[in-house]
Amino acid sequence: MTHDDLMAHCKTTPYWWDNAQRPSLPDAVLPATVDVLVIGAGYTGLHAALQTARGGRSTLVVDAEEAGWGCSTRNGGQISTSIKPGFDQLAKRHGEERAFGILREGQQSLAWIAEFVRSEGIDCDFGQVGRFHAAHNAAQYEALAAKLTKQPKGLEVRAHVVPRAEQRRELGSDGYWGGVVYEQHCSVHPARYHQGLLERALAAGVQVAPRCPASAIDKQGAQFCVTTARGVVLARDVVIATNGYTGNLTPWLQRRVIPIGSYMIATDPLPEGLMDRLIPKNRIVSDTRKVVFYYRASPDRRRILFGGRVSHQETNPRVSGPKLHADMATIFPELAEVPISHSWCGFVAYTFDELMHLGKHEGMHYAMGYCGAGVGTSSYFGMRIGQQVLGLKEGQTALNGLAFETRPLYSGNPWFLAPSIGYYRLRDRLPI
Repeated sequence: MTHDDLMAHCKTTPYWWDNAQRPSLPDAVLPATVDVLVIGAGYTGLHAALQTARGGRSTLVVDAEEAGWGCSTRNGGQISTSIKPGFDQLAKRHGEERAFGILREGQQSLAWIAEFVRSEGIDCDFGQVGRFHAAHNAAQYEALAAKLTKQPKGLEVRAHVVPRAEQRRELGSDGYWGGVVYEQHCSVHPARYHQGLLERALAAGVQVAPRCPASAIDKQGAQFCVTTARGVVLARDVVIATNGYTGNLTPWLQRRVIPIGSYMIATDPLPEGLMDRLIPKNRIVSDTRKVVFYYRASPDRRRILFGGRVSHQETNPRVSGPKLHADMATIFPELAEVPISHSWCGFVAYTFDELMHLGKHEGMHYAMGYCGAGVGTSSYFGMRIGQQVLGLKEGQTALNGLAFETRPLYSGNPWFLAPSIGYYRLRDRLPI
């Protein structure tokens, strides 16, 4: 299939937006003063705002783009326990007690978002479908299987091994060496989830100001003076919820998160019955590559939604789309001639220790750095930051107080990503 055929009718907006149109909020006059001003109208910011508004604080959320324009409506709609380092690695850094607490926070985030969606009645195709985490070589399969037998007491998760000989029960591909099913992982329509969250924030009295970038934050006595595109607002508390879009408004935070482009495509509708062979149990799927692929069926099971890290510098979805399509076709050869209907990208935020961070710096609250697994944790830790603003004891987490690392000479421009991705792509080809 030629490039032109592949991309003939391809949109460069997220597939999710087709049936969850972005909200059209008015350019309302901003209040002169508020109790809480949140910068960022994605999952983190809206969950923090929902807590503070329901706690009786006047709350304003500003965003440089439309509400939810960033990765909150551009992600793959996959939800896990989201803590990347394992217990041994965390215990070496922080001690066993803190390591246990950090991993428990990840597990709690998964349970919490499921209960939030249920209790709030948000219609967003949420389901506990389980994740098939596929081993891209034999050594990785053995490592996955061994890890399941060594789960720390009190941190056990429901999971089972799928050997290569039985792989097609989970995935219609011979491109892996087996894997593990994590039974409690979930899927969601990310844009419909965001819309439901936004509606509940607005109903709670939160004022949301899209297309209203903040350009400066200064301290004025006991308050913060925040300069925005629509005027200056005084706020008692400020929450920074910008994650992969953190910029020079907050240079201290900008030096501590690494923006990484994450790219996705959606296929044209598949022939009848094909999805039942490719993803028969409706699992979400990821693999053990360092330059990871992640994919799933669309909620209506008519399309494959396929994502990955194509490169650092390429942000043109018309270029990244065919690259992802080629990767997808190596896993599912049946899709080699299926055109792309959507190709899009967004920015996630990694950190140097592969942990999300939340806390307070120079009086401002923040939560960010979800390392590409933020649907559940950005919601959960956004909620916790909102509780911290309210001074509630339950807002404290095992991640509070951790050193938020940076590196010498790093100012927010990840010049090292292109060679790093090249190195890891090479490493993924090795049998290790």
